[in-house]
Amino acid sequence: MQAETVIETGGPAWRRWLQGLFNAVAAVGTIWIFAIMMLIVADVVGRNFLGSPITGVAEIAARSVVAIVFLMLPAAVLGSTLIRADFLLRLLQFRSPRAPHILDTVFAIVGAVLFALIAKAAWPDTLGAWRTSEFFGVRGVWTLPTLPFRLIVVFGAAASALAFAVTFLDGLKSIRNPKANFDD
Repeated sequence: MQAETVIETGGPAWRRWLQGLFNAVAAVGTIWIFAIMMLIVADVVGRNFLGSPITGVAEIAARSVVAIVFLMLPAAVLGSTLIRADFLLRLLQFRSPRAPHILDTVFAIVGAVLFALIAKAAWPDTLGAWRTSEFFGVRGVWTLPTLPFRLIVVFGAAASALAFAVTFLDGLKSIRNPKANFDD
């Protein structure tokens, strides 16, 4: 169920360490959002007041949105801060105290499988980008390598799969003892 804080004070040390690592990666995503915001503002000012736009801002912003999502997702998964239908979980609790935990556990295993498949599917393109030094942009005008963005997607998806797997294991414990872990 929803955690009170992003880093819980209880639980095993390895889980707190993993949450701290994922939070640090999410912080990089937050800083990246600020940097993109400043770049867009500089482009707008340059374009409208100086008649000199910054080349490549649209491409950088487009790639950055995807990268930022994959940087922030593992922390949200492990910290139980994903948006979900808690009202449905509350309704199910009245019928069975285990029902919300079962639903969370099913959600977690599906998430683990889906994100593992995303990481696996993105890996060949990432290797291809590394082997061919793939770039995006307009050759001769402005280009940026795609490899860092592709690596972020692969590692973010793999980290999200790991976070969902940990959440799945937590869900199994909650199913066994539903009263101990359910927040009111």
